[in-house]
Amino acid sequence: MYKIVRIEDTVRIPPQYFGEDLEKVINSIVQKSFEGKVKREYGMIVLTTNVEMLDEGVIIHGDGALYQKVRFDALVFQPELQEIVDGIVCEVVEFGIFCHIGAMDALVHMSQIMDDYVEINVENGRITGKESKKSLAVGDTVRARIVSLSLNEVAPRESKIGLTMRQKALGAHEWVKEERKKKEEKKGKEGKKKSKEGKKK
Repeated sequence: MYKIVRIEDTVRIPPQYFGEDLEKVINSIVQKSFEGKVKREYGMIVLTTNVEMLDEGVIIHGDGALYQKVRFDALVFQPELQEIVDGIVCEVVEFGIFCHIGAMDALVHMSQIMDDYVEINVENGRITGKESKKSLAVGDTVRARIVSLSLNEVAPRESKIGLTMRQKALGAHEWVKEERKKKEEKKGKEGKKKSKEGKKK
């Protein structure tokens, strides 16, 4: 899920920026230092704003740069275990599908796509259920649950998020709509049947 969090940290301001507008410089450094990065306690930092300088900066002997403590607001994408997420299928691979879920990508292993044996066509970017004939293609929207999560601060792209779609009300949005429609039709038929039986009595 997306959240706004307040973060305090220290940034390094190189001496070549000392003659420039300090506020603009710090905003730029905070943006470059934090946006797109992953922090275990926050998730992925998408955007930084409302940067404030705290106290006076410190110059360390032998370095020459200014170390400035800052506080700022950050829009973060923080996936959580068991969270239900909506996503878009962005890639079909031999072992499953990758989906965009917010600011990160997640994997649905072939065994977690549906209650059916699946046939994968990587070339055409499509997965089809052998018996159900349900299919998924790049660009389709899906609903899934996060079942495994490993965030990598050093290499954000190496972060791993595992999803499942083998639960009630999960799967391609189209599948969910179809299931809901079938249930409503079934309820309607049962209601009519009970109504007829009541009239006979």
